Amino acid sequence: MATKRGEELPILPSEPALRVFMRRLREIMADPGDGQARLDRIVRQISGLMVAEVCSMYLKRQDGSLELFATEGLRSSAVHDTRLKRGEGLVGRCAELAQPINEPDAQAHPAFSFRPETGEEIYHSMLAVPIQRAGQVLGVLVVQNRTRKEYSDDDVEIMQTTAMVVAEHLVSGAVAGAGSDIELSKSAPLVVKGEPISDGIALGHVVLHEPRIVVTKHLSDDPAADMRRMEGAIKELRASLDAMLAHEHLTVAGEHKEVLEAYRMFAHDKGWERRLNEAVLGGLTAEAAVERVQNSTRARMLRQNDPYWRERQRDFDDLSDRLLRTLAGRANGGATPAELPSDTILIARTMGPAELLDYDRTKLRALVVEDGSAQSHVAIVAKALGVAAIGQAKGIVERVSAMDAAVVDAETGEVHLRPSGEVIAAYSDKVRFRAKRQKQYEALRDRPAVTRDGARISLNMNAGLLVDMPHLEESGADGIGLFRTELQFMLSQTFPRLDRQIQAYKSILKEAGGKPVVFRSLDIGGDKSLPYMKRASEENPALGWRAIRMSLDRTALFRTQVRAFIRAAEGADLRIMIPMVSASFEMDAVRVLVEKEITLLARRGYQKPRSIKLGAMIEVPSVLFELDQLLPKVDFASVGSNDLMQFMFAADRGNALVSRRYDPLAPAPLRALKTLVRAAKKHKVPLNLCGEMAGRPVEAMALIGLGFRSISMAPASIGPVKTMILALDTAKVAARLDDLIQAGAADIRGELKRMAEQDGVEL
Repeated sequence: MATKRGEELPILPSEPALRVFMRRLREIMADPGDGQARLDRIVRQISGLMVAEVCSMYLKRQDGSLELFATEGLRSSAVHDTRLKRGEGLVGRCAELAQPINEPDAQAHPAFSFRPETGEEIYHSMLAVPIQRAGQVLGVLVVQNRTRKEYSDDDVEIMQTTAMVVAEHLVSGAVAGAGSDIELSKSAPLVVKGEPISDGIALGHVVLHEPRIVVTKHLSDDPAADMRRMEGAIKELRASLDAMLAHEHLTVAGEHKEVLEAYRMFAHDKGWERRLNEAVLGGLTAEAAVERVQNSTRARMLRQNDPYWRERQRDFDDLSDRLLRTLAGRANGGATPAELPSDTILIARTMGPAELLDYDRTKLRALVVEDGSAQSHVAIVAKALGVAAIGQAKGIVERVSAMDAAVVDAETGEVHLRPSGEVIAAYSDKVRFRAKRQKQYEALRDRPAVTRDGARISLNMNAGLLVDMPHLEESGADGIGLFRTELQFMLSQTFPRLDRQIQAYKSILKEAGGKPVVFRSLDIGGDKSLPYMKRASEENPALGWRAIRMSLDRTALFRTQVRAFIRAAEGADLRIMIPMVSASFEMDAVRVLVEKEITLLARRGYQKPRSIKLGAMIEVPSVLFELDQLLPKVDFASVGSNDLMQFMFAADRGNALVSRRYDPLAPAPLRALKTLVRAAKKHKVPLNLCGEMAGRPVEAMALIGLGFRSISMAPASIGPVKTMILALDTAKVAARLDDLIQAGAADIRGELKRMAEQDGVEL
């Protein structure tokens, strides 16, 4: 063991020496004192055992990055200062693949990521092994030498054995006090708290929405083919980015515009494209070329003193990852149907409604996202699909691995990762209890929703796809209070032709079996965009060119849909609801267009619907101040409480920072809804409410107290809401609610819950 550093690597130490080393390692771990000091002693011991000039330990943090926690040989100033993003460099590759990396000349490898602050440029050979326990990687152990030499199988074995011992003590808390948020037990059970956005409980296995592409093949068998793949992927990437950024807020100057334009600049940079092509011509696969250019560019950016370029490094890394997914045929990041387990728990950083619909709903049990709120459109779609969903589950993507067992409790907002047998058993019982309770709801399916004092409440369901229609009978709903026609458009790769629309709406009416169906005309804009329709950039799309505003500007689009409605409803009753009405004159313009279509189709010999009723969706506060002008122009009205509340409170329902800052059961919104109820009664206009408020028993209780006699909700909510209604005294809750509103009570929700408990009303 007297070999000097820099000489040829020695033969593996003798078995007694190895046992002595292991005993010494355990003694270090057991020593009291500072955790950082123990790590420093460990790397010195390993360096001596392996006769390595460098021994370093990188530990995985909760965000998935790797932090240099201890080193013998590299610059001490780099400890806790050097971090590698997930999958970055050879160390990141070792962690991602959970396999040893043995490179005689590491710096020549395409995936090598140079970090100037470490001073590692003089070292060539590298052996990196994952520190893992129960199959989960906790970090990476690395040795390096100046000589270019491949480490032996025995060297790899002893490093792996050492890493196992280190992992055991890491999990036991041996580095407590090292000052980090390192992820030490990704194999251990963990509970992540979030916010329920779609009710339900699910047990299953994890599928990650955007798995990172790990490059495993580096040398190309056919450089010409790889060059063609690279050219096609770059073209596809640029096109997808141009389309995506066309919807962003680029019209007004500001920091957001600079960031997005810089992102676009990277994608269209000819120098980046040239370096990628040169790497492929040099014999690398297209994927390895992307990784090589990514690492070399990152190193150059990190050398810059200008903070701007260091910040742009993150944009460039994301762009490179997107190109890798494009090359892998996973541009959208989603798993293919064949990869989905039958009990999929889908976990994502963020997700839109159309992306969720890409997944096989027969296999989807639950959705967990790091952002999102109960009012977001992905939550609405999850409810329609009957999928349990949790939002605001911060950091969950980095704490979970594909196919981990998981339990999603969308009643409490808890996600149990890698749950114990006891937890699984407890939730299995809970699922059975829910199923039993659901059977109780099913027993009420054919029973009218009538309160104790005789008020008949019409309970309708919301839908958006033909596959939702069986829920109409299963739930016992009185009809479809809101059919979101835009979902058909969002799922299509091209604009649905007239005949397709006719067939779709005809099928909906047939499946409804004579029960009323309210079709909402196309409501796109905001966070709902169509991939085949270009739209102008808007600073504030939720308040911009959307819904009826788009329909009145593009009358051909609106008239085509109205024509499809009329053709589909031949001889039946037709109800069309217009979204985002903000002034009464808009309904005049809508009625003119509808009348034109009725006249045109009659002239062509088509049979008319038995009746055609036009309604307005009340979701813009301005119409609350001209109800006497609007209501005489409509046949019915429906409150879209989701948008109405976000506009009233100036709080983006998709922004978790503000979405919980208001309560729809506060005095102000309840006064507005009461005003609307009185106006509808005055003008004898049927009134419904089809927002998320209707589907929660305590909110539904308040709506009935205000005078609503028709509400619409997700199918799964009908049973609980009907159970509440059957035990409710309408006159009593109306009187109590009036008192609370008049007094400007601070906690109307709490007061209603206490009243329900006293009266035996189940919420």
